Amino acid sequence: MSPKYVYFFGNGAADGKAEMKHLLGGKGANLAEMTNLGIPVPPGFTITTEVCDAYYKNNKQYPKGLSEEIEQNLSRLEKLMGAKLGDPNNPLLVSVRSGAAASMPGMMDSVLNLGLTPDAVNVLIKKTGNERFVWDAYRRFITMFGDVVMGVERHCFEEVLDKYKKKARVKSDTELTTDQLKKIVEEFKAIYKKETRENFPNDPKIQLQKAINAVFASWNNPRAVKYRQLYEIKGLLGTAVNVQSMVFGNMGNHSATGVCFTRNPSTGENKFYGEFLINAQGEDVVAGIRTPEPIADLEKEMPDVYKLLVKYKNTLEKHFRDVQDIEFTIQENRLFMLQTRNGKRTTQAAVKIAVDMVKERLIDKKTAISRINPNELDQLLHPTFDPKAKKEIIAVGLPASPGAATGKVVFNAEDAEKLAAKKEKVILVRKETSPEDIGGMHVSKGVLTTRGGMTSHAAVVARGMGKCCVAGCGALIVDYKTQTFKVGGKVVKKGDYISIDGSTGEVMLGQVSTIEPRLSGDFAVLMEWADEIRKLKVRTNADTPADAKKARELGAEGIGLCRTEHMFFGEHRIDSVRQMILSAPDVKNLKAKIAGIEKELAKATNNKTLAIKKELAQAKKELTEPLRLYISALKKLLPIQRRDFEQIFTTMDGLPVTIRLLDPPLHEFLPQEEYNQKEMAKQMKISLKEVQDKVSALHELNPMLGHRGCRLGVTYPEIYDMQVQAIIEAACNVKKKGVTVCTEIMLPIISTEQEFSILKDSVHRIAKEVMQKKGVQIEYMVGTMIELPRAALIADKIAKHAEFFSFGTNDLTQMTFGFSRDDVGSFVPEYIEKGILEKDPFQILDQEGVGQLVEIGIKRGRSTRPELKVGICGEHGGNPQTIAFCHKIGMNYVSCSPFRVPIARLAAAQASLQQPVSQATV
Repeated sequence: MSPKYVYFFGNGAADGKAEMKHLLGGKGANLAEMTNLGIPVPPGFTITTEVCDAYYKNNKQYPKGLSEEIEQNLSRLEKLMGAKLGDPNNPLLVSVRSGAAASMPGMMDSVLNLGLTPDAVNVLIKKTGNERFVWDAYRRFITMFGDVVMGVERHCFEEVLDKYKKKARVKSDTELTTDQLKKIVEEFKAIYKKETRENFPNDPKIQLQKAINAVFASWNNPRAVKYRQLYEIKGLLGTAVNVQSMVFGNMGNHSATGVCFTRNPSTGENKFYGEFLINAQGEDVVAGIRTPEPIADLEKEMPDVYKLLVKYKNTLEKHFRDVQDIEFTIQENRLFMLQTRNGKRTTQAAVKIAVDMVKERLIDKKTAISRINPNELDQLLHPTFDPKAKKEIIAVGLPASPGAATGKVVFNAEDAEKLAAKKEKVILVRKETSPEDIGGMHVSKGVLTTRGGMTSHAAVVARGMGKCCVAGCGALIVDYKTQTFKVGGKVVKKGDYISIDGSTGEVMLGQVSTIEPRLSGDFAVLMEWADEIRKLKVRTNADTPADAKKARELGAEGIGLCRTEHMFFGEHRIDSVRQMILSAPDVKNLKAKIAGIEKELAKATNNKTLAIKKELAQAKKELTEPLRLYISALKKLLPIQRRDFEQIFTTMDGLPVTIRLLDPPLHEFLPQEEYNQKEMAKQMKISLKEVQDKVSALHELNPMLGHRGCRLGVTYPEIYDMQVQAIIEAACNVKKKGVTVCTEIMLPIISTEQEFSILKDSVHRIAKEVMQKKGVQIEYMVGTMIELPRAALIADKIAKHAEFFSFGTNDLTQMTFGFSRDDVGSFVPEYIEKGILEKDPFQILDQEGVGQLVEIGIKRGRSTRPELKVGICGEHGGNPQTIAFCHKIGMNYVSCSPFRVPIARLAAAQASLQQPVSQATV
């Protein structure tokens, strides 16, 4: 049996139905469905998406038998309409429209009034008695055919139209006379011939074939391709083509055209919403050529038609169980429905509509949850720019942290803090941020960097703070000396206003007005439903009591990552940290020297003993001052860290708190720029050279692979001992006050079983000492971040000692790909464009490579310790696609920045609805 390529609809019956969107496209499937429901639809036929697929696969050649099928269905349409395409005495006019399975409004092409020829014009004038209407339809047809089918620039036609309106001193097309329209048609034909070097076709069959070709070609026009990329529309065969008999809204004051929504798509209010135009065709409403009237006014103009329209919109919403976006035409008081589809809506409206429809029993809770795009919840949680505001975009970077921010430009953290103290709004502009910028980032409205990717320091910290951030904006040339940045010939100075959009990456000159977010009661209801369904727990990445409090308000069920190093940059803290860092290497080196001398002394003969003893005494003397400074710094930091942990434990009362011990290399805590080094030398009462020597000594060629994480804990055990002491003391103190503490101590950058074993023993030793001293018993766990490929591969050995795993996928991605996450902006966009990578692997987890390591780590870990708790705490933990993967492979929880907690809760619920958990990893 040969394949069926064309499906007919009309006269109350259709070959297709709504469930056939993949084959008929959304428009064709819904035209068939409306026809079957008895709703008045102009009859026609749909050429399937399989034809589009074959067209592109076969060098733009159509499949065999298509022409015959089109001819058969055209004959059927002509018989039904009592008119014939190209008949000089009774011409049939049709529209040719696109329609893919996924809604892509305005992205592909349509042609109206097809079939008009000089002969048809004369016949229609006699039949309708409305000469002006026919000439108006003809000039529209030439414009659309020339533009869509033959590539003639639309403005060529519009300039002629504007010339006639100006000459006639009228504003609207509807005010042009019949004679003027006749002259316009002649000029349009001349333009067509000049641009295409051929006469406008007078054979409707040729018009039809060319229009069908053009619609299929529009599937791959630049705007349609871009739209599919932006909205991640994949897996479609192509567009369908809908050939439909014409109805006319431009036949006079008893005709009209309009677009309506069954509910308000901006607010979600259950109120009929839309616009219409008297004496117009559909393109007039969309193009904005005339100002439409609100749909409610149609009741005054045509009360019977309005009543029928309300009836049909109610029927369609109940049938499709979703908000419908409807196109209609009224031809001489007769209503026709031209299209219905699920309506696009704002996130605020989507939440309200979903909750309302459950209350109205149109849909169930599961359907409501599945209808909300988790990523779009960002619009409800962060400020956005007023869509009506004027914007002068000067550059575009990476949308690293959502939100909208306006403020004065500053180029260092110190200036940011000074201006913020005066209640000024500031945007911190840096080439790249480092941990020492954290104070400035905290007080800024937004952060803009010229380097770094979506998981750079700036991006990660900004997301955690809920701050707007645009990263990797390479078009900006920042000059710290002159306190300016240049872009596209413009110079922006310190103190000038700029605006940045962390959701789009746009950088704008001047102040752009923003709209503050508002959370509705419907949002809370939707989140409750999501929590009922999801299996994954959702924790947060939080380093301060304020972050923890906000995350808990947004539904976090614990802290999955508390980064202790971020606590070191608070007021009066950094000096103690720097004192510790300056003295630590000397202490380490002198201890090593003393150990070496003691070994030498043990082996020495009597005649050398005295000299070696003197050398040993001298080394111990040299150790005294650095050791004093080192111990002093640690003693200063201990109560600060303890107080931080007490506040976080209190805020998260009863919920788990995972605290990662110091992770970054020590050089990150020292200033890299000379003016900051001078300030540090002054505060520490040492010379600039001494500071610079220490910075140089701690410098590593590749610090991300260097002396960091657990390696610091092994080589500088006193630092980790101090942190563990602070954690356990804090837990004991708040427990005495009635707070329920669930603490988890996490060791970072583990690559060997021995590293973990040594450090775990040290954690237990310190914890035991503190609990004995305090007279309080604390339940705590010791686990690790799996962020190195080797750790994932030997997870069965590490799990002998570790009570939980948390996958640090930022570093794991970095180590697996060999990409620096701060430098990927220079080449990953091109990799994506060329199809080497589908997505930035720092935004969406690479399931094929990195994901395989994660799955191996879980399976091997649980082979040793079946009850092993497993989570993810990299930035991927807030990405819906990654969350679905985490659900599938049997993780216990995901952890993300506070403002992504609702997104993760909804995404986890959707994952539960879409797929079962892998039994192999549970």
